[in-house]
Amino acid sequence: VQLQASGGGLAQVGGSLRLSCAASGRIFSDYGMGWFRQAPGKERELVGDISRSGYSTYYANSVKGRFTISRDNARNTVYLQMNSLKPEDTAVYYCAAKYRSTWHYWGQGTQVTVSS
Repeated sequence: VQLQASGGGLAQVGGSLRLSCAASGRIFSDYGMGWFRQAPGKERELVGDISRSGYSTYYANSVKGRFTISRDNARNTVYLQMNSLKPEDTAVYYCAAKYRSTWHYWGQGTQVTVSS
């Protein structure tokens, strides 16, 4: 699976951004999908993930209620809608594909910067 993330950029505190991750190469609906982020000097962390069907989602406590992950299996794309952004959301965001509980494939990362 090849993953191409897009949609990052600069946002104001309290603003919104929407990330997209387009997949190609294999059957998209065979994979759970997730978004990770890594801030400078910190470890990569799971922001949220979504099941193959899209019916089940998980969010880290730090983003719960502000971020929404969704997927469109017809378009082979997963999204991360980020609202009420905070400076601590600044990071490089990565999409990833999971098969049998293992994250097998990673996108190239997209920078999100939240300024006050």
